[in-house]
Amino acid sequence: MSEAFHQFIMGLREFIKEYFLGFWDYETPKIMVVKNRTLGVIYRSVQFLVITYFIWYVFMSQKAYQESETRPESSVYTRMKGTAVLGDDILDTVEYARPSEGGDVISTILRREVTYDQRQGTCAEYFQVPSANCTKDSDCVQGEVDFAGHGRRTGRCVQYYNHTFKTCEIQTWCPIEEYAVVREPEIREAINFTVFIRNSIHFPKFKVLRGNIKDASNRRDMQKYLTKCHYDEEKEPYCPNFRLGYIANKANENVTDLYRTGGVIGVFINWKCNLDLDPSHCKPTYSFRRLDLRKNQTSSGYYYRFAKYYSKNGVESRTLIKAFGIRLDVIVHGHAGKFSPIPTIISTVTAMTSVAICTIICDWIMLTFIDKNEVYSERKFDEVINEPTVPTELSYINSFGSNHSDLSDGVPL
Repeated sequence: MSEAFHQFIMGLREFIKEYFLGFWDYETPKIMVVKNRTLGVIYRSVQFLVITYFIWYVFMSQKAYQESETRPESSVYTRMKGTAVLGDDILDTVEYARPSEGGDVISTILRREVTYDQRQGTCAEYFQVPSANCTKDSDCVQGEVDFAGHGRRTGRCVQYYNHTFKTCEIQTWCPIEEYAVVREPEIREAINFTVFIRNSIHFPKFKVLRGNIKDASNRRDMQKYLTKCHYDEEKEPYCPNFRLGYIANKANENVTDLYRTGGVIGVFINWKCNLDLDPSHCKPTYSFRRLDLRKNQTSSGYYYRFAKYYSKNGVESRTLIKAFGIRLDVIVHGHAGKFSPIPTIISTVTAMTSVAICTIICDWIMLTFIDKNEVYSERKFDEVINEPTVPTELSYINSFGSNHSDLSDGVPL
């Protein structure tokens, strides 16, 4: 046991010694010309792919020679415009647009469900609320509040409005929405409403400020242009007025479905600016996409509730409105780049270093698949075993030949 342990220690010692001494050896590459057509084609092909990748993708597409900024400062102002007719009523932006002051989020109403003349009092709970159905008063716990319901229970079991069954009585705004709601027709004009989107973006690193509205010679010309124009990707790229129908179409949304359930659509403003050119070439591009999930139909869409309060016969009353609509979320992305020597040097050095991979790949192919008689490996690897004795000599090499070998003759390929 002790003898085996002693041999193990001695072997480990020799290994550490050789590794330590070999660590201080100096290695230098040796040039060897191998005239093998197959290997040459592989070598030049890999070189071509690497160089093409860096020229086309890294430098031309990704512009790796530029210093970039990806977190600009941005502001968004929105305003809805249009008029709608609903029965005998005329609806303007104050009634269908939220919020009225604008911002990066704005919505418009497409249809409404209205519950008129609600007052504080007692009435029957909605029959689809869990444990709301009853046959006697003892089935209803006085003072209990069901958060899936509409109010606080009084402890009485009453008839459900004009029906024969009964539910627990609650204290709330009566009558409840599910029983007395009136579904109004759709606001068909809403699809032609226009939303004005003003966006300015600032790249502080490069001190560049740009806006998405076309410059005009004077204020009157600007107002005239903004009153008449509608955004078009080809004809009017600087017009900030977008029709809701255009936005829904670009987001691949069915207008009929939006009228029924509402929806949330993202308006993406993308600034990709090459500041090596004049800043006037820095223009925004727009894209549109539905943001709310539609897999779960019960929770998809967009709606909200609000109430209009008034006094009727000295009693506080309200009209409850459930509004289905389109909500627009304006999201701004910005990227600017400008030539800088530091990223240019880094990218160039990386490209030159990557070209060396071609040699490593071809060496591996040569020594693994082509060097059947180990002729290449004998010429490829030489070891200096003595210090030079003659001042004019560089080294004594334990293989024949100089440090530049030409395997064009005498080597079976």
